[in-house]
Amino acid sequence: MEIPQFLHPWLAVAVTLLIFVALQVRRGVPTDLLFVSGLVVLALTGVVTPQQALSGFSNPAMLTVAGLLMVAAGLRSAGVLDWVGSRLLGTAHSAHGALLRLAPVLVASSAFLLNTALVAMMMPVVVDWCRRRQVSPSKLLIPLSYLTILGGVCTLIGTSTTLVVNGILRDTQQQRLAEAQELAAGGESSAEQAARAAAFALDVAPMSLFELGAVGLPCALAGATFLLVFGYRLLPDRTDIVEQLGEQRREYLVEMLVQPECPLIGSTVERAGLRQLPGLFLIEIDREGDILTPVTPHDVIHSGDRLVFTGVVSTIVDLEKIPGLVPAADMTYEFHPRHRQQRHLTEVVLSRTSPLIGNTVRDGNFRQLYNAAVVAVHRNGVRLTNKIGNIRLEPGDTLLLQTRDEFVSNFRNSRDFYLVSPVEGTAPRRHDKLWLAAALAGGLILWLVASSCWEQTLGGWASPAIAALAVAVLMVATRCVRVADARQALDLQTLVTIAAALGLGVALTQSGAARAIATSLVAQVGDRPYLLLIVIYLLGMAFTEMITNNAVAAMLIPFAIEVAWEGGYNPRPFIMAIALSASLPFMTPIGYQSNLMVMGPGGYRPLDYVRCGLPLAMVVTATSLVLIPWVWPF
Repeated sequence: MEIPQFLHPWLAVAVTLLIFVALQVRRGVPTDLLFVSGLVVLALTGVVTPQQALSGFSNPAMLTVAGLLMVAAGLRSAGVLDWVGSRLLGTAHSAHGALLRLAPVLVASSAFLLNTALVAMMMPVVVDWCRRRQVSPSKLLIPLSYLTILGGVCTLIGTSTTLVVNGILRDTQQQRLAEAQELAAGGESSAEQAARAAAFALDVAPMSLFELGAVGLPCALAGATFLLVFGYRLLPDRTDIVEQLGEQRREYLVEMLVQPECPLIGSTVERAGLRQLPGLFLIEIDREGDILTPVTPHDVIHSGDRLVFTGVVSTIVDLEKIPGLVPAADMTYEFHPRHRQQRHLTEVVLSRTSPLIGNTVRDGNFRQLYNAAVVAVHRNGVRLTNKIGNIRLEPGDTLLLQTRDEFVSNFRNSRDFYLVSPVEGTAPRRHDKLWLAAALAGGLILWLVASSCWEQTLGGWASPAIAALAVAVLMVATRCVRVADARQALDLQTLVTIAAALGLGVALTQSGAARAIATSLVAQVGDRPYLLLIVIYLLGMAFTEMITNNAVAAMLIPFAIEVAWEGGYNPRPFIMAIALSASLPFMTPIGYQSNLMVMGPGGYRPLDYVRCGLPLAMVVTATSLVLIPWVWPF
C-alpha cells in the first residue's frame, strides 16, 4: 500500500536507520536478508518504483565485483595468488609485520587500480597467510580495505567515485559555457555576468589525473600511518579455537618428492618456508638413501629429495600447492596439472573388514581397488616415523587420498571404510596456467587504466564491468579456472547486499530526504566559506557511510557548485571536499564495496568498523580540511 508522498523522505530515513540498528542489535540476522527486506518495504510503500528498487542488481559496480571475484578465483586456481603471497608477505611472522609489508604496496597499487579489483585479488592471499600463521584474518582484512580506499584518492582513476565526479564536472562545464554565451549575446548589460559565468566554467573543469592527489596523497600517508601505529590495535582478534584443536589432534605422516622443476631446489629449508608452516614438522630428508636427520634450517633442498613431514591436513594442502612438490607415498599419484584437475583430497578411516589391512601402503593397490593414491597416513595416538610406503595398515588408520570426484558417492557406504569425507578447499593448482592467468589479470589492469583515461574514445570498451566479466570469461575458456569454481567464487551474500544497498541509496535520493537534510543544514551556516566547506565535507562523509559513494557524489557535487556560485566563491575547494569525503568511507560496512567484501571473511560486526574507522576518519578529515583551502583557495 502506497503512502502519501510527503512521508516518503521520513520513511526512507527510518528504514535506513532501522537496518543499521538491526545490524548491531541482531547480529545473527543475515545482512543480505536485512537489506533486501528494507528495500522491499520501500518499494511496496511507493517510496521507489520496482525498477528503481531493483536497479542495484544491474548496477555496473555490482557486476564489476562479480567479474573480479571470478578473476580472483582464476588467479587462485592457477597458483598466481600463492606466488604473489609468498613474495609479498614473505617471512612476516605477525599481523603487524604483514601490515607493514602490505601498506606501501596496497596504497601505490590502488592509486591506479579500482579498489574493488585490488581487494578481490588480495583478500584470498591474506586469508591464506593468516591460516598458515594462525593469525586472525580480522586483524588484516579491514586494513586491507582501508588501505586500498586511501590509495584510491591519490589519482583520478583510483576509485569509481572520482570518475563519477569528473563526469558531472564535464557536463556542468558545458552547461556553464552555454549560459555564458547566452549572457554575452544579451548586450553590454549582461557582459559582466557573462564574464563571471565564463570564469566560473573554467573553475568547474574536469580534474586532471593527479590533481586530487595534492590532498589525496597526504591523506593516504596520514591514514596509513595511523593504521600502522594505532589502528591495527583497535581491531578484534577472532579465531576458531575448536577448529584449531581439532586439527592438532589429527597429525599425518607425509612424504613429498622434489621434482626437477620445483622452485625450492637450491634453497635452504628455512628460506623455502618449510619451517614456518603451522602444525608441520620436517622429520628427515632422504637423499638417494642418505638420511638427513635431524633437519637443520640451513640444509639445502636438492632435486629428487624425499621430504618426510608430520603435519595437519591444511598444511599438507599447502605443501601440495608448491609446484614440483608431490606426495611420494604412492607413485600412482597424479602430478600433471591437467590431470590433477579431476582429483581432490579425501579422508578415509579403514574398517576391520578392509582388504587393505595387513598390507603396506606400497602393496595396497589403491589405484586398482579405488582409483586413488595415498598422500598421507595418520594413526591415532601413535606418531608414525617410518617411511610411508613401508607402513603396514591397521584398522582405524586414517588415510589422506587423492581421489576422483565420484569417490565419495561410490564408497560412502562401503564396508572397507568406517568414514569417507572430502577435504574442503583442496582443489589442485593449475601451475601450467600460472603465466596465462597472470597475463590475463595484467591485461585487465591495463584495460581498466585505459578505460579510465580514454573513456570517450573507447566507448563500450570503457566499462569496468564489461572488462571484468570479459576477463572472467577468458579465465574459464582457457581453463585457468573450472566453471564450477568460478560459480562458487561468486559470494551471493555480498553481491545481494551491495545491490540492495544501492537500491536504498536510490530511495534516499529519489524521496528527497538527502537533499532536504543537506539544504536545511547549509542554510544555517551563512556567509562563512571555511565553515561552509566543513559542513559540505561532513555532509559528504556522513551520507557516504549510509548511501553508496557514487550516489553521494552525484547528489552533492551539483549542490556544492550551486553553493559556490551563489556565494561568489571558487567552486574548486567544495568540489574536492565532496570528491574526497565521498571516496573515504571507513565507519560502516556499507560505505564502500570493499568494506562489505571483507565483512564475512573477517568475521566483522558493524561496531568493528566504527571502532577503527572513526578515529581514522577523523585523521583523514583533519588532513583534508587543513589542506583543501591551502591548495585551492576560496
